[in-house]
Amino acid sequence: MQRPVLLALLGLFMLLQYRLWLGEGGIAERRSLEAQVVSDSAENQRLTRRNAALADRVIELQDGEEMLEAVAREDLGLVREGEEFILFVDDKSEEKSP
Repeated sequence: MQRPVLLALLGLFMLLQYRLWLGEGGIAERRSLEAQVVSDSAENQRLTRRNAALADRVIELQDGEEMLEAVAREDLGLVREGEEFILFVDDKSEEKSP
């Protein structure tokens, strides 16, 4: 009589251990989620720093006309009346072949 009860309890214990270690919401899934949280936190920190840098640049562009003009010249190719635009291109295809 004790043997079947002991086997039933052992079987129940094994089932619970399986669910604890490998089942849904178990330890394996928790470790995976913790690793994902660490990865996502690092990505969030990187994006926060990038957003802060972009916000600083927006403030600089709103406050200073010199910065606005520099960005317009560099990024948009702004040329004022009376100025000449000269583009220097480093052409490596003209190098001599041995």
